[in-house]
Amino acid sequence: MIVAMKKKIITIAGKLGSGKSTTAKRIIQELGYTHFSSGDFLRNVAESHGMTIKELILAAEKDPQIDVHIDQVVKDKGNEEDLVIDSRLAFHWIPESFKVYLDIHPDNAAERMFKDLESNEGRKRSENSSTLEDMKKNMIERHESDVRRYMKLYGINHTDHNHFDLVIDTGKEENNLDSVVQQIIDGYQRHLEK
Repeated sequence: MIVAMKKKIITIAGKLGSGKSTTAKRIIQELGYTHFSSGDFLRNVAESHGMTIKELILAAEKDPQIDVHIDQVVKDKGNEEDLVIDSRLAFHWIPESFKVYLDIHPDNAAERMFKDLESNEGRKRSENSSTLEDMKKNMIERHESDVRRYMKLYGINHTDHNHFDLVIDTGKEENNLDSVVQQIIDGYQRHLEK
Protein backbone atom coordinates (compact mmCIF):
# COMPACT_ATOMS: atom_id res chain seq x y z
CA MET A 1 0.00 0.00 0.00
CA ILE A 2 1.34 3.43 -0.98
CA VAL A 3 0.91 6.13 1.66
CA ALA A 4 0.91 9.76 0.51
CA MET A 5 3.55 11.88 2.19
CA LYS A 6 2.24 14.80 4.18
CA LYS A 7 2.78 18.13 2.52
CA LYS A 8 3.76 21.28 4.37
CA ILE A 9 0.57 22.86 3.12
CA ILE A 10 -2.47 24.06 5.03
CA THR A 11 -5.68 24.20 3.00
CA ILE A 12 -8.47 26.35 4.40
CA ALA A 13 -11.98 25.89 3.06
CA GLY A 14 -15.22 27.20 4.47
CA LYS A 15 -18.30 29.24 3.98
CA LEU A 16 -18.26 32.68 2.42
CA GLY A 17 -17.45 35.27 5.07
CA SER A 18 -15.97 32.75 7.51
CA GLY A 19 -12.58 34.47 7.45
CA LYS A 20 -10.58 32.15 5.21
CA SER A 21 -8.32 34.83 3.73
CA THR A 22 -7.91 36.80 6.95
CA THR A 23 -7.00 33.62 8.82
CA ALA A 24 -4.61 32.47 6.08
CA LYS A 25 -2.81 35.82 6.11
CA ARG A 26 -2.27 35.61 9.85
CA ILE A 27 -1.02 32.03 9.64
CA ILE A 28 1.58 32.89 7.01
CA GLN A 29 2.88 35.65 9.30
CA GLU A 30 3.24 33.12 12.12
CA LEU A 31 4.80 30.33 10.04
CA GLY A 32 6.68 32.31 7.39
CA TYR A 33 4.77 30.48 4.64
CA THR A 34 3.41 31.92 1.40
CA HIS A 35 -0.29 32.41 0.67
CA PHE A 36 -2.56 31.68 -2.26
CA SER A 37 -6.18 32.83 -2.21
CA SER A 38 -8.48 31.28 -4.77
CA GLY A 39 -11.01 34.00 -3.89
CA ASP A 40 -8.55 36.71 -4.93
CA PHE A 41 -7.71 34.70 -8.03
CA LEU A 42 -11.44 34.32 -8.82
CA ARG A 43 -11.98 38.08 -8.38
CA ASN A 44 -9.11 38.74 -10.81
CA VAL A 45 -10.59 36.32 -13.35
CA ALA A 46 -14.00 38.01 -12.99
CA GLU A 47 -12.49 41.48 -13.40
CA SER A 48 -10.47 40.41 -16.44
CA HIS A 49 -13.76 39.35 -18.08
CA GLY A 50 -15.55 42.53 -16.99
CA MET A 51 -17.79 40.57 -14.61
CA THR A 52 -18.78 40.55 -10.98
CA ILE A 53 -18.12 37.40 -8.96
CA LYS A 54 -21.83 36.56 -9.17
CA GLU A 55 -21.80 36.88 -12.96
CA LEU A 56 -18.70 34.68 -13.23
CA ILE A 57 -20.26 32.02 -10.99
CA LEU A 58 -23.43 32.02 -13.10
CA ALA A 59 -21.29 31.72 -16.24
CA ALA A 60 -19.45 28.77 -14.63
CA GLU A 61 -22.77 26.95 -14.22
CA LYS A 62 -23.10 27.01 -18.02
CA ASP A 63 -19.40 26.60 -18.86
CA PRO A 64 -17.64 24.03 -16.63
CA GLN A 65 -14.27 24.99 -18.17
CA ILE A 66 -14.25 28.09 -15.95
CA ASP A 67 -14.12 25.90 -12.82
CA VAL A 68 -11.73 23.44 -14.46
CA HIS A 69 -9.30 26.30 -15.23
CA ILE A 70 -9.49 27.74 -11.71
CA ASP A 71 -9.18 24.29 -10.12
CA GLN A 72 -6.10 23.48 -12.23
CA VAL A 73 -4.36 26.53 -10.78
CA VAL A 74 -5.14 25.25 -7.27
CA LYS A 75 -4.03 21.70 -8.17
CA ASP A 76 -0.70 23.06 -9.42
CA LYS A 77 -0.15 24.73 -6.03
CA GLY A 78 0.00 21.22 -4.57
CA ASN A 79 3.51 20.94 -6.01
CA GLU A 80 4.73 23.64 -3.61
CA GLU A 81 5.59 23.52 0.09
CA ASP A 82 5.36 25.98 3.00
CA LEU A 83 2.05 27.23 1.67
CA VAL A 84 -1.37 28.23 3.02
CA ILE A 85 -4.19 28.04 0.48
CA ASP A 86 -7.67 29.38 1.07
CA SER A 87 -9.88 27.64 -1.44
CA ARG A 88 -13.14 25.73 -1.41
CA LEU A 89 -11.65 22.62 -3.09
CA ALA A 90 -7.94 22.65 -2.26
CA PHE A 91 -8.58 20.00 0.42
CA HIS A 92 -9.71 17.69 -2.38
CA TRP A 93 -6.90 18.49 -4.82
CA ILE A 94 -4.20 18.30 -2.14
CA PRO A 95 -5.35 15.46 0.15
CA GLU A 96 -1.98 15.21 1.91
CA SER A 97 -2.38 18.79 3.22
CA PHE A 98 -3.68 19.75 6.66
CA LYS A 99 -7.33 20.40 5.85
CA VAL A 100 -9.28 23.08 7.75
CA TYR A 101 -12.93 24.10 7.39
CA LEU A 102 -14.19 27.43 8.75
CA ASP A 103 -17.92 27.46 9.40
CA ILE A 104 -20.20 30.43 10.16
CA HIS A 105 -23.90 31.28 10.28
CA PRO A 106 -25.05 33.11 7.10
CA ASP A 107 -26.23 36.19 9.04
CA ASN A 108 -22.80 36.65 10.65
CA ALA A 109 -21.07 36.01 7.34
CA ALA A 110 -23.17 38.59 5.46
CA GLU A 111 -22.43 41.22 8.12
CA ARG A 112 -18.68 40.54 7.89
CA MET A 113 -18.63 40.63 4.11
CA PHE A 114 -20.72 43.79 3.93
CA LYS A 115 -18.44 45.53 6.42
CA ASP A 116 -15.42 44.33 4.42
CA LEU A 117 -16.70 46.25 1.39
CA GLU A 118 -15.56 49.45 3.14
CA SER A 119 -11.88 48.53 3.11
CA ASN A 120 -11.39 45.67 0.64
CA GLU A 121 -10.97 47.15 -2.85
CA GLY A 122 -11.02 43.73 -4.53
CA ARG A 123 -14.31 42.80 -2.89
CA LYS A 124 -15.73 46.27 -3.60
CA ARG A 125 -15.00 45.89 -7.34
CA SER A 126 -16.27 42.32 -7.64
CA GLU A 127 -19.35 42.28 -5.39
CA ASN A 128 -22.63 43.81 -6.41
CA SER A 129 -24.24 44.44 -3.02
CA SER A 130 -25.48 47.85 -1.93
CA THR A 131 -27.28 46.63 1.20
CA LEU A 132 -26.74 43.96 3.84
CA GLU A 133 -29.80 42.12 2.51
CA ASP A 134 -28.31 42.12 -1.02
CA MET A 135 -25.04 40.77 0.38
CA LYS A 136 -26.78 37.91 2.19
CA LYS A 137 -28.92 37.05 -0.87
CA ASN A 138 -25.88 37.09 -3.21
CA MET A 139 -23.83 35.09 -0.71
CA ILE A 140 -26.49 32.38 -0.41
CA GLU A 141 -26.95 32.21 -4.20
CA ARG A 142 -23.19 31.88 -4.67
CA HIS A 143 -22.96 29.16 -2.02
CA GLU A 144 -25.81 27.19 -3.59
CA SER A 145 -24.19 27.55 -7.02
CA ASP A 146 -20.87 26.27 -5.65
CA VAL A 147 -22.59 23.24 -4.09
CA ARG A 148 -24.39 22.40 -7.36
CA ARG A 149 -21.34 22.90 -9.58
CA TYR A 150 -18.89 20.92 -7.44
CA MET A 151 -21.34 18.06 -7.03
CA LYS A 152 -22.00 17.97 -10.78
CA LEU A 153 -18.34 18.34 -11.82
CA TYR A 154 -16.59 16.27 -9.15
CA GLY A 155 -19.23 14.51 -7.02
CA ILE A 156 -18.00 16.46 -3.98
CA ASN A 157 -19.93 18.15 -1.22
CA HIS A 158 -17.29 20.68 -0.21
CA THR A 159 -19.22 21.59 2.96
CA ASP A 160 -19.12 18.05 4.43
CA HIS A 161 -17.08 18.36 7.62
CA ASN A 162 -15.89 14.73 7.27
CA HIS A 163 -13.40 15.86 4.60
CA PHE A 164 -11.42 17.95 7.10
CA ASP A 165 -8.87 17.49 9.86
CA LEU A 166 -10.17 20.50 11.80
CA VAL A 167 -13.51 22.35 11.76
CA ILE A 168 -13.94 25.70 13.53
CA ASP A 169 -17.07 27.84 13.84
CA THR A 170 -15.63 31.33 13.45
CA GLY A 171 -18.95 32.93 14.37
CA LYS A 172 -18.58 31.87 18.00
CA GLU A 173 -17.40 34.65 20.28
CA GLU A 174 -14.59 32.54 21.76
CA ASN A 175 -13.25 31.84 18.26
CA ASN A 176 -11.73 35.25 17.59
CA LEU A 177 -8.97 35.51 14.99
CA ASP A 178 -6.14 34.87 17.47
CA SER A 179 -7.89 31.76 18.79
CA VAL A 180 -8.66 30.41 15.31
CA VAL A 181 -5.08 30.92 14.14
CA GLN A 182 -3.69 29.21 17.24
CA GLN A 183 -6.08 26.25 16.88
CA ILE A 184 -4.98 25.77 13.28
CA ILE A 185 -1.27 26.05 14.03
CA ASP A 186 -1.56 23.63 16.96
CA GLY A 187 -3.54 21.16 14.84
CA TYR A 188 -1.08 21.52 11.97
CA GLN A 189 1.89 20.79 14.25
CA ARG A 190 0.18 17.64 15.54
CA HIS A 191 -0.62 16.66 11.93
CA LEU A 192 3.04 16.95 10.93
CA GLU A 193 4.18 14.93 13.95
CA LYS A 194 1.89 11.95 13.26
